[in-house]
Amino acid sequence: MRLFAAVLPPEAVVRELGRVVDELHRLPGADGLRWTGRPGWHFTLAFYGEVAQELVLDLSDRLARAAHRTPSFPLSLHGGGHFGGRALWTGVSGEARTLRLLADRAEAAARKAGVEMSEHRRYRPHLTVARSRDTADFSPYVTALNAFAGREWTVDELCLVRSNLPRSGAPGEQPRYETVGRWPLDGAGG
Repeated sequence: MRLFAAVLPPEAVVRELGRVVDELHRLPGADGLRWTGRPGWHFTLAFYGEVAQELVLDLSDRLARAAHRTPSFPLSLHGGGHFGGRALWTGVSGEARTLRLLADRAEAAARKAGVEMSEHRRYRPHLTVARSRDTADFSPYVTALNAFAGREWTVDELCLVRSNLPRSGAPGEQPRYETVGRWPLDGAGG
């Protein structure tokens, strides 16, 4: 199954960002972008790809331990940016350092469970709101997002999410995400 570890923002935060993204849809060229559906908004901590069923239990146990060792922390959505003219995102403010620590622990959990991982890259916290098949000029969208500062919430759980890719080939079809594991953050054992 296709899996990733994630932090999922609460519904109130999703609604708040949704109002901003609705405004972005009115900008010139917005209809040429593939907008991420609100149910798909998340912070990917570690992408695992296809994981063999026999590894999922060990991965889950290791993610539970990673969550147990990580304290809950404040976070808010803030600003925006893009990756290479292909992905538009909003960033974070607050305890980004703890979010990076959780991402490192989620990656380490997978490696220890035997999940094949690509080369390690420094984690850059972001929530993708749109993509482009071709290189796009995201500057007006980034300018609009730079004025955005969302409400603070407490990140208090680590999730394991299954990604079900679109199969129909229908234009605009979005992946479906299913949370298959949740573990509370509590910082025991530092």
